[in-house]
Amino acid sequence: MSLRKQQGFTLIEIAIVLVIIGLLLGGILQGQSLINSARVRNLISQMDGVKAAFYGFQDRYRALPGDISDVTVIPGASTPGNGNGQIEAGKESVAVWDHLSHAGFITGAYTGGPAVDGTGTTPTNPWGAYIQLIYDKVYDPSATATLRHNLKTGNQVPVEVIAEVDRKIDDGNALGGIMRFSAYASTNSTAPAAADCYVAATGVWNAASTGQTNCGAAILF
Repeated sequence: MSLRKQQGFTLIEIAIVLVIIGLLLGGILQGQSLINSARVRNLISQMDGVKAAFYGFQDRYRALPGDISDVTVIPGASTPGNGNGQIEAGKESVAVWDHLSHAGFITGAYTGGPAVDGTGTTPTNPWGAYIQLIYDKVYDPSATATLRHNLKTGNQVPVEVIAEVDRKIDDGNALGGIMRFSAYASTNSTAPAAADCYVAATGVWNAASTGQTNCGAAILF
């Protein structure tokens, strides 16, 4: 009776398998990077579009969307503001989208509706959270924050996306510049926690490895 010769993988076979595994991992990582870059571009584009609409409306009507008192000049708009030069919380911060859409500065059909954001009254970011254009100070946790007009990205944004957006349009710091962390939470989502999104001592956004998926920011005007 003859013994069967035991066979194993050759070095060449093992090398081929390792190369294939490396290519697969590289493809996955590259795919994730492309998806993340697309999300960053999408959010920047949305914020830039709203800012352009805001300034375009102001130039045309010599008033602010949401705050304009004479809405008869905007065909189809239904909710007037008080005309004091501030987009205040409540009906004005919701009427912003009613005014901008009926004036043709943004796409979509939005109505003044109730004094809270919601379906049919407010646009959402790519993660389904409502964005906000308002005069407030929910953009800085310090006691010295002052009221300013600002555009909220909405929350539910992954930390790696919000950090990259900040690096591309500002200084990459959650506590400085024109883009800062915001604890704003819309009616369809929970408020982001500062400790989850950035390092309190430095303002540096947390690394993507932390896996935080509920962050948000405000862009100051």
